[in-house]
Amino acid sequence: MRRRCILIRHGRTSGNEEGRYIGAGTDEELSPEGIEEVTTAGDKVRSLLRNDPVIVSSPLIRAVQTAGLLFGDRETEIIEDLKEMEFGAFEGRNYEELKDDPEYRAWIDSRGSRKCPGGEDIEEFKDRSVRGFVRALDMCLAGRDCCIVCHGGNIMAILSRFKGGDYYDYRVEPLGGYILDIETDDEGIHIITYDRFDGGISS
Repeated sequence: MRRRCILIRHGRTSGNEEGRYIGAGTDEELSPEGIEEVTTAGDKVRSLLRNDPVIVSSPLIRAVQTAGLLFGDRETEIIEDLKEMEFGAFEGRNYEELKDDPEYRAWIDSRGSRKCPGGEDIEEFKDRSVRGFVRALDMCLAGRDCCIVCHGGNIMAILSRFKGGDYYDYRVEPLGGYILDIETDDEGIHIITYDRFDGGISS
């Protein structure tokens, strides 16, 4: 069965604007600029979807708020596994605050492959993100399209697992994401095409 799925990162928050590690442990709202950007992008994002799409969101407020601004009063399904990564001791802090911390330097040097102190292992996070993605697609009966409003880490996790390449190859800015054409059959999920877009504008 063929369907379209949009993976979109939530709009900007004050923590994003300050370059902070805003993960599962920080439940902050969109910034005023983020609200304006999401509202402006709404028509374009909605035009990318076709047949009565299923709307799915991370439970964190920045994602739920983005979904609400994009799709109004449409029902939104919440999937816990689509939370952002747990950054542990690095949560809520930025590079300037962490640059002299040897554990942070080791994590940076490993390109995130080491576990954050008190946080989440990247492979466990990828497993969780993929579970959330599969559950979202399972909700799309009869080939309905799907829009998943989640976090930058989830998008990198899902695409690096399904399409290979480096985790950071799939990094997107707030309100950026990918348009996926997906085929599902007895052998599983196959991402046929994936086209990047930024700020709700197809690239």
